[in-house]
Amino acid sequence: MRGLLTVGAPAGLDDPASQRAVERPASSPDGLDPATERPASPDGGGEREFDADQAWRLHPQVAVRPESFGALLYHFGTRKLSFLKNRIILAVVQSLADHPDARSALRAAGVEDAALGPYLHALGVLAGSNMLVPVVAEEAP
Repeated sequence: MRGLLTVGAPAGLDDPASQRAVERPASSPDGLDPATERPASPDGGGEREFDADQAWRLHPQVAVRPESFGALLYHFGTRKLSFLKNRIILAVVQSLADHPDARSALRAAGVEDAALGPYLHALGVLAGSNMLVPVVAEEAP
């Protein structure tokens, strides 16, 4: 399976080494259950643990631009750019605020439990790069 997300360096840096594709196979070689794995930040700094059973939403400073391949996400605060590589992950990201937790958003988008691993990983990377933020109790749907 191709990766669902590419995370770029802050805008303006054209160094190809500063970009990396994020991909996780359905069965993780480290022996962890991909559906319960808790990915960390891709750059190692400012880690945000991703909990799929929590409510999430796009950061208010993130703009989404749908494209034929999926979408571009741009964070105006951090100047980071991310590429969503299919329309399913785009639908999930756009609907997160409408669901009580990330798993519900994934199920509503048609992602079966057996295929959750790569999607949870992609959402965890987005949370680690501050594209997604947890919904505080007062905001929860």
